[in-house]
Amino acid sequence: MKPDISTANDIKRLVDTFYAQVQSDMIIGPIFNTVMGVNWDVHLPKMYSFWEFALLGTTIFKGNPMKAHKTINAKVSLTSVHFERWISLWNSTIDNLFEGEVAQKAKDRAELMKITMLIKLNQINQG
Repeated sequence: MKPDISTANDIKRLVDTFYAQVQSDMIIGPIFNTVMGVNWDVHLPKMYSFWEFALLGTTIFKGNPMKAHKTINAKVSLTSVHFERWISLWNSTIDNLFEGEVAQKAKDRAELMKITMLIKLNQINQG
């Protein structure tokens, strides 16, 4: 049996493992690495904070994910293909490392974010 996500260290393990896959992914990796030139030393701590807030409620997150994705979308049109790949990598990372109520919550929150982002970015792209 795998552990559930329950600590900041679990969040760090999840985020680090996930983004290691993202960086080498042929579909979304170039967006992070080339288009945006992500500084991972800055980005990863933001993601730890975001997911710790979203899943454990043990920290305060200060950021605007929609604004960040609008900036990306201005450089490269984000499509359902990008978000589906993100979800696929996210869910497989969770399934490989964790199981339980919070692990499922992580998948559910990511799915909701994907839907919200696609709706809002589609409005921008069409309008």
